[in-house]
Amino acid sequence: MSPEKPNKSDMLLWEETIFRDRDLFELDHLPEHFLHRESQMNSLKFCIRPALQGGRPVNALCLGPPGTGKTTAIFKLFEEIEAHSSKIVPVHVNCQMDSTRYSVFYQIYKKIFEHAPPSSGISFKRIFEKVAQEISDKDRVLVVALDDINYLFHEKEVDHVLYSILRAHETCPGARMAVIGIMSELSLNYVLDPRVVSVFQPEEIVFPLYTHLEIHDILSRRVQMGFYPGVMGEDVLDDVVDATEGAGDLRVGIDLLKRSGLSAEKRASKSISSEDVAGSYDRSRLVHLTYALKSLKDDEQVVLRLAAEQKSWHAGELFARFHDKSGAGYTRFHEILNKLDSIRLINADFAGEGERGRSRVISVRYDPDEILSRLRP
Repeated sequence: MSPEKPNKSDMLLWEETIFRDRDLFELDHLPEHFLHRESQMNSLKFCIRPALQGGRPVNALCLGPPGTGKTTAIFKLFEEIEAHSSKIVPVHVNCQMDSTRYSVFYQIYKKIFEHAPPSSGISFKRIFEKVAQEISDKDRVLVVALDDINYLFHEKEVDHVLYSILRAHETCPGARMAVIGIMSELSLNYVLDPRVVSVFQPEEIVFPLYTHLEIHDILSRRVQMGFYPGVMGEDVLDDVVDATEGAGDLRVGIDLLKRSGLSAEKRASKSISSEDVAGSYDRSRLVHLTYALKSLKDDEQVVLRLAAEQKSWHAGELFARFHDKSGAGYTRFHEILNKLDSIRLINADFAGEGERGRSRVISVRYDPDEILSRLRP
């Protein structure tokens, strides 16, 4: 039997689309209704409440696997703060992009003064003093969300950042500041400097994986609002929900809705099929890998590319290859290894004895082909 030809009434015209609102399927879209995170939002508001009464907020640490709503919760919280209070200055810092104490405070300065600091080599000390003085003089409270705080773990940047923020009142009396850390882990697997521990002591707010029913609820709302009626049937939505639950990351489901829709449009179809979902899944399931790679500098990509070229390396062998390609020294190589390890792109475990004592064995955490295909050429 020959396959049935599609009915012309089921075909999209070239200028037609099945998307009612494409923005709903972008990973940085802030949903109007933030579902199934009421208790976490209440905990965050509890931490902020003292600032509204003239006190210092409670520090917080949002913990949970990727794609469980941590960043969205912070954006919703900050949106609410800015709508109802001028006393609190909320600043969100993406530590993937800003992974040093200087760059973190550069972002804080930009938010407070609504312009970047002078470009002529202004020191960290000067930026810090201006930020602290402004907060103190205006009797405001600074709340800094350090998103993907683990990107600050290499070279102990996290200690410098937290120390500067949380002990600001010691050098500038009246400067009230607090931190909300966000981390895609179930616990803080980093030993903080004792001087930081004494002032950080965060309230831990756990974001568990969404349940099957919660995923269905969230994605079905996106489907209703983002596609035109009849574009995605319940059975096809179930395929997306199953795939999302299997990946353990809501972002995979949101990205999968978008890619499946684009796949249907490519076929000029007015509806999304299970085949569209199945054909789009491989690209969507590694969306978090794609995001992590975007944050890497050129020399960090070189090390990761080399690491992906064989199953495992001794650190000395990998360094020799990296040095041949880049001319960079061991100190920089060591920094890169620590960063790639802290953001969970490689394993860098100590094993056996090497020429310099204990030797590290390096291996990538993902399928090497998946890493190599996503790195910049």
